[in-house]
Amino acid sequence: MKRYDCLLFDLDRTLWDVEKNQKEALRVLYSRYRLDRYCPDFELCFEYYEKSNSRLWEEYRDGKVTREVLRNTRFEEMLDQIGVHDLTLARQMGDDYVRLAPTFTNMIPHATEIARELSQRYPMYIVTNGFVETQHIKLRNCGLAPYFREIVCSEEAGANKPSPVIFEYALRKAGVPHTRAIMIGDDPETDILGAVRAEIDTVWFNPHHTPRTIDPTYEISTLPELLELL
Repeated sequence: MKRYDCLLFDLDRTLWDVEKNQKEALRVLYSRYRLDRYCPDFELCFEYYEKSNSRLWEEYRDGKVTREVLRNTRFEEMLDQIGVHDLTLARQMGDDYVRLAPTFTNMIPHATEIARELSQRYPMYIVTNGFVETQHIKLRNCGLAPYFREIVCSEEAGANKPSPVIFEYALRKAGVPHTRAIMIGDDPETDILGAVRAEIDTVWFNPHHTPRTIDPTYEISTLPELLELL
């Protein structure tokens, strides 16, 4: 087994449970703004949000929209779907969501214990397309902050995953060559392809057994499998 000097981790959906946390956050906003007046079915409201949010994150990753557009448009589109055409409300919800969502602490199973164990053996860094102000709050609130040397965000690096630029930026921060680092992430299009472009070995976290579109160095379906590889 090859020996590495540094571990690069994705955060969202690899360690931090995006689906559970964003659903809890939206439920709070649904109640706060009494959206049940327009859409009595919360699950339907969440479905509208999730569809817009997913598309807009892909567009943000590809450089097609700014973070401000992403933050506001997902709520504009959700509100439009339930018959509420209010740009001011959409902006308020967008601001509230960014403050609220990172405070929830649902984790991918075994994330905390695996991060704790691996941090005793390796320097570890988060590499993320998430917003600077939210990713630091997430890491602190969910208790992972002590295990990571630094969070490398796309805004600071000047490029989103899957651009090799953000990975090269992370390597400079870590002070290691690309041959001595490995990237662990759930998204084949951002985490794995991006690391491959930067000539970094990869571990694809694939809990849903999605068919491969690119070949990672390793593939796992649960986080404890990392202890067998590293």
